Amino acid sequence: MKQAKQTKNLILCAMFTTLIVAGTFIKIPLPILPFTMQFFFTMLAAMILGGRWGAISVALYMVLGLIGLPVFTEGGGIWYVFKPSFGYIIGYVIGTYVTGKMVEMRDGYKLGWLTLSNLTGVIIVYVVGMIYYYIICNYVIDTPIGVMKVFVYCCLLIIPKDIVLCVITAIIAKRLKPVIDRI
Repeated sequence: MKQAKQTKNLILCAMFTTLIVAGTFIKIPLPILPFTMQFFFTMLAAMILGGRWGAISVALYMVLGLIGLPVFTEGGGIWYVFKPSFGYIIGYVIGTYVTGKMVEMRDGYKLGWLTLSNLTGVIIVYVVGMIYYYIICNYVIDTPIGVMKVFVYCCLLIIPKDIVLCVITAIIAKRLKPVIDRI
């Protein structure tokens, strides 16, 4: 039984890594800033797989990109660590872990708790992403940017769509998790 669960987790982990890669290239145009579906699939991985396996699926996505596969929005390769936006990918790993652990803490799949768990994950993604963005811009690639500009550009303009995605992801996970658990 334990080996069957382990096999199922490995399959689901690989599936979510694939979905995150696909989500990178699903671009939804918005008037202010187009966005991809990476965040959606990372949070869905957290709620379906839990903290450990969800984070592993996102970390695998990150490793695939760093070894050179063109799975990031602008390609791949180790040089990607010098892109200001790479902090969000690191944030996805941490946010997925925390979101998944929060979901695991509660019995049952209550929509409010799933949404709160997602919102916690999005805060982590944004905090890690903005700090990384600021450090890379100001101290590595010598394109100075102020804290307020980072906050406006990297958070205020794009967080509304991620808040909506938190709710949508929670609704989908609430319906999807019992089906996956029966498999």
